[in-house]
Amino acid sequence: MASQTLSLRDGRFQVHYWTRGRGAPVLYLHGWMGMHEWPAWLDPLADRFRIVAPQHPGYGLTTGLEHLDDVIDFALYYLDLADALGLERPALLGHSLGANVALEMAALSPCSVGKLALVAPTGLWDEANPVADIFAMTDRDRDQMMWHNHDQAQAKGLVQVPETDDEKRRSALDRTRALAAAAKFLFPIPDRGLKKRIHRVKAPTLLLWGAADRVVPPGYGKLFQQHIPSSQVVVVPEAAHMPHLEQPGKVLEAVGRFLG
Repeated sequence: MASQTLSLRDGRFQVHYWTRGRGAPVLYLHGWMGMHEWPAWLDPLADRFRIVAPQHPGYGLTTGLEHLDDVIDFALYYLDLADALGLERPALLGHSLGANVALEMAALSPCSVGKLALVAPTGLWDEANPVADIFAMTDRDRDQMMWHNHDQAQAKGLVQVPETDDEKRRSALDRTRALAAAAKFLFPIPDRGLKKRIHRVKAPTLLLWGAADRVVPPGYGKLFQQHIPSSQVVVVPEAAHMPHLEQPGKVLEAVGRFLG
């Protein structure tokens, strides 16, 4: 599938994105790990909706990270992008950091977004149940923590293992760039004041969690639900921080039913 590029804010951002499908708009915001191609797991949803999947600034070919100072800047950027793409009150589907940004968008401009479908969002902090410090881990430990069964995920092709020296260098560079971009919004902890604004989120919200998530523990589902009365929590078995890839059928069933 061919990607597209859009110039935003007088060229300060060059936005690299994919779009597929027809119908009501859904804006997909990827997690801190990044997204190198069209997220194929969304294909069934694209049969019913128009999915727009951009790369965040600082990821892939999208530029302009230096113009974002904090997560509020990040959310305003995506509100501007939705306007530029003509997405009228899109549903927001986000994972991890992307779900965090979706919540900030819904808090800053409640009338600009539709429903929220959020997979393991960051943004809140519980001292008794802390989010994992992904920046202090080794690459191996971080990779293992993402999955309910890392070996099984690798066997299914969900984990890409670089083979040549060139692939290894490229993989290491991508990982470094992703962590550097994510650190701007998540380091040292992902609490950037969302709890002060989350009461403004009025959109119906679906919260999805992998039952074995060790990055953002499933207990955060109840914490988010306490702050968003119009929310529901779905826990996905046999999945960790990547339930949309480990159990795409179950996640898409819940998301499709929720979006209607």
